[in-house]
Amino acid sequence: MAQKLWEKSVQVNQEIERFTVGRDREMDIYLAKHDVLGSMAHITMLESIGLLQKEELAQLLAELKQIYALAERGEFFIEEGVEDVHSQVELMLTRKLGNVGKKIHSGRSRNDQVLLDLKLFTRTQIKEIAEETEELFHVLIAQSERYKDVLMPGYTHLQIAMPSSFGLWFGSYAESLVDDMLFLQAAFKMCNRNPLGSAAGYGSSFPLDRAMTTRLLGFDSMNYNVVYAQMGRGKMERNVAFAMATLAGTLAKLAYDACLFNSQNFGFVKLPDECTTGSSIMPHKKNPDVFELTRAKCNKLQSLPQQIMMIANNLPSGYFRDLQIIKEVFLPAFQELKDCLRMTTYIMNRIRVNEHILDDDKYDLMFSVEEVNRLAREGMPFRDAYKKVGLDIEAGRFIPNKQVHHTHEGSIGNLCNDRIADLMQQVVDGFNFARMEQAEKELLGR
Repeated sequence: MAQKLWEKSVQVNQEIERFTVGRDREMDIYLAKHDVLGSMAHITMLESIGLLQKEELAQLLAELKQIYALAERGEFFIEEGVEDVHSQVELMLTRKLGNVGKKIHSGRSRNDQVLLDLKLFTRTQIKEIAEETEELFHVLIAQSERYKDVLMPGYTHLQIAMPSSFGLWFGSYAESLVDDMLFLQAAFKMCNRNPLGSAAGYGSSFPLDRAMTTRLLGFDSMNYNVVYAQMGRGKMERNVAFAMATLAGTLAKLAYDACLFNSQNFGFVKLPDECTTGSSIMPHKKNPDVFELTRAKCNKLQSLPQQIMMIANNLPSGYFRDLQIIKEVFLPAFQELKDCLRMTTYIMNRIRVNEHILDDDKYDLMFSVEEVNRLAREGMPFRDAYKKVGLDIEAGRFIPNKQVHHTHEGSIGNLCNDRIADLMQQVVDGFNFARMEQAEKELLGR
């Protein structure tokens, strides 16, 4: 059995070890390549302050690149008896390079190492989520423009209310994604600060160059106060989880609309046949399982901030092992959200719209407000116009005019999709992912 980084003369009871390690080996696979990147930056800095020789740095960087390549190919694993990703990387280096491999831990603790790994992993995942969200956004805007002249009923209290349009329906979710992306950008900026050098939460007596590792890893800045850097564990995950939950909320609502509008009672849209599933007993069924699962997964994702909060809520400053459990709910959540985004984008790009919904007489009364407004424009007081149309409806005399003329910003006739697209572009530009990408590329090129 491999020795723990912290183990001295007394070995831990195996049941205690099983309980305390938990799912860390499984979860740390998510962090493997990011742990390697962090180590590359750290040892580059150690060489600059005289704690490593130039030749030792070259040897270590070469081996770390090999380990990074393993992780990229999905071939990195944590051996039985090895506690976590940090221990595995150090063990692999020591096997190849002997005592040189043992030098990489100078000036850091597993505390700031896992903090760094989580931040590097999370910022990469945020970038991927932002890209998937932007793709869905453009599909929704395109569909809004394509179907902008197709009217559909709008509802309040699930009662037929007023005219809406597919331009409005698709466009509303596009604009919702703009706000979701703004939240995601704020989470990214809070995440993209360097905790490395905080060690166990109280700094180090080594003359660490924290500005150098910040630059090497492409962070916007560092977490300056070393105690706060440790206090950020759990807080960062919670903030990111809130942003993910906001985005998941938009997807869940869109999925619900699509399921409802796809049902025969509505018949507003038709989902692609290849995106529906059948019944084991009813040969006619085409079930919207993809959107039902999307709705369920996204509703589960909306509970993520509360799960993280309940784990970290009653902890004082300093490190506690409780924080390990956050990884189990946090790390897998990104893939789940990305899957939901991809499925939604695929279906919304291929969804078919019923262009003749309003041929059904049951929707006639939704044009009553249009008639009230027409009378008011012609000089009748609004309340009198309202009463007249109401009495006409009761007497069965109301005849709808199904031509609508809405011109104000954001209405059926003036969707402002170009302005919504401008807002999204501003948010996308504000992430500035290029800095982190360039830094990681240069680090791997050393």
